[in-house]
Amino acid sequence: MFDAQGLKDLLGNMQKSVNDLEEKTKSNIYTAKSAGGLVSVTMNGAGELIDLSIDDSLLEDKESLQILLMSALNDVYKNVDEGRKSMAMNLFGDVKLF
Repeated sequence: MFDAQGLKDLLGNMQKSVNDLEEKTKSNIYTAKSAGGLVSVTMNGAGELIDLSIDDSLLEDKESLQILLMSALNDVYKNVDEGRKSMAMNLFGDVKLF
């Protein structure tokens, strides 16, 4: 028999879990470096850029700076995405549907 209240409770608990997960995700910090640390990029779990460091030696070489910055940004975005997926899998691993 269909238990409407049970489904409502489950969905309410899932919504709370998702909200909690979003807050936890924001507190995670991810850093990626390129060229041995000449460029360093840091983001929080929400994908917001919170720090950027560029070695002074790159300021005269715009093309190299662009390449290294793109590399570091791509890496940190991958890290943020993997972190989100990992936390989501943990969340859904705890949900018992039946």
